[in-house]
Amino acid sequence: MPGLLRGVARTAVVAGTATAVSNRVSRRQQGRWAAQQEPQYAAPPPPPPPAAAPAPAGSDMSSKIDQLKQLGELKDQGVLTDSEFEEQKRRILQD
Repeated sequence: MPGLLRGVARTAVVAGTATAVSNRVSRRQQGRWAAQQEPQYAAPPPPPPPAAAPAPAGSDMSSKIDQLKQLGELKDQGVLTDSEFEEQKRRILQD
């Protein structure tokens, strides 16, 4: 009987060890697969911020007036010629 008991015990130890090693290998492999798949399942980037609301008509006109004043100053300083001034003024008023 002692030989039989020793054989059963040895089988149990071998089977238990094999199961433990197999489980450890499986967990490590699953961890590697999960690490490889993470970039695929990463959260999507946040949506772009909404476009700025168009400025009210009054501020658009004041912006044009400011630009025309700057053009007038450049013309007075001699930086712009009369034709350049007229061309830039036409572009500002056309927008």
